[in-house]
Amino acid sequence: MNYDRILIRYGEISTKGRNRNKFVEKLRKSVRSALAPFPKIKVEASRDRMYVLLNGENGIEIIEKLKNIFGIQSFSPAIKVDRDVEVLKQTSLELVHSLYREGQTFKITPKRSDKTFELNTDGINQTIGGHLLKNIPGLKVDVRDPDINLRIEVRKEAIYLSCETIQGAGGLPIGSSGKAMLMLSGGIDSPVAGYLAMKRGLEIEAVHFFSPPFTSERSKEKVIDLSKKLAEIYGSITLHIVPFTDIQQAIREQIPENYSMTTTRRMMLRITDEIRKNHEGLAIVTGESLGQVASQTIESMYAINEVTNTPVLRPLITMDKTDIIKIAQEIDTLEISNRPFEDCCTIFVPSSPKTKPKREKVQHYESFFDFEPMLHEAVQETETIVIKPDNEKDSDFNVLF
Repeated sequence: MNYDRILIRYGEISTKGRNRNKFVEKLRKSVRSALAPFPKIKVEASRDRMYVLLNGENGIEIIEKLKNIFGIQSFSPAIKVDRDVEVLKQTSLELVHSLYREGQTFKITPKRSDKTFELNTDGINQTIGGHLLKNIPGLKVDVRDPDINLRIEVRKEAIYLSCETIQGAGGLPIGSSGKAMLMLSGGIDSPVAGYLAMKRGLEIEAVHFFSPPFTSERSKEKVIDLSKKLAEIYGSITLHIVPFTDIQQAIREQIPENYSMTTTRRMMLRITDEIRKNHEGLAIVTGESLGQVASQTIESMYAINEVTNTPVLRPLITMDKTDIIKIAQEIDTLEISNRPFEDCCTIFVPSSPKTKPKREKVQHYESFFDFEPMLHEAVQETETIVIKPDNEKDSDFNVLF
């Protein structure tokens, strides 16, 4: 059976009130962007449903794309038919017959959104069910655990038939919660944090700190590849690559070793905040998990956060490492993160970093050196590129400046 469309059901969007149309439009944009490689498709959106009209495009490939789009609760390959009982009977028979294997069972799940249709839900069950049983030998009814569940949705404009419900990614459409900067290292945690932030509707721009020659071009490629994986969700992602060598060397020379990690994180946060301002972001996202390393104790976060009033979002804050790794596997970033190329967070690591740094002490140590000109220069020299997934037909990324 050739499906002609895919019916998309909203999840959390359905709970929205007067703002629902804004969320629907964000989702439509996400779907349109993710399905850009399929030029013949058409996306139709209403307050209650969204449809992808296939127009001959590869439905299997499109289904794989839809699975990763936030804001979709579930979706079904579907057929649209006229509001005519005889047409409904014939199309239902063709659909179920195309799926039926000997000994299988079925049930019908009708939804009559338009009460003016001539058959009520019981009438749909009896009329369509009887027609199927009469014309498919061996087919039996099982209302609890059927092999085939024929969903019939009666709406004002037409009737929609489907037999498969595919789980979506859930969450909110990307961009519906604003924009944030993701501090993206080459490790396991930060890509997962970015993924979870996007699931809550945030549009993400990534910020990576690059310290050549101490970090190699392979380290930079690693972060670009991680960005490509995140870009698969929305179609593209902006990556800001910050030159950080001079600042790291100054920290190494000017700050006591056991406080150098604290100051490094403070400088990174200050730079990220400036980039956020320049690109109209509203928050910063990090991959911190409470107690995982020295810079992620509550005392360290207290000392580091002082440099900004911007909300710092930590999606992984209460998660175990095993849970984070599991998500990294699911989103296909784990193997990339495990490549043996160091980033600037892993070089110059002190032998005994302070796990309970004091704000007053780090302020005191930083007061002997003016980091401001170096921070300003790092922001000015930041390289910004727009990255697309590997399967995009265009180039993998475009340098903006």
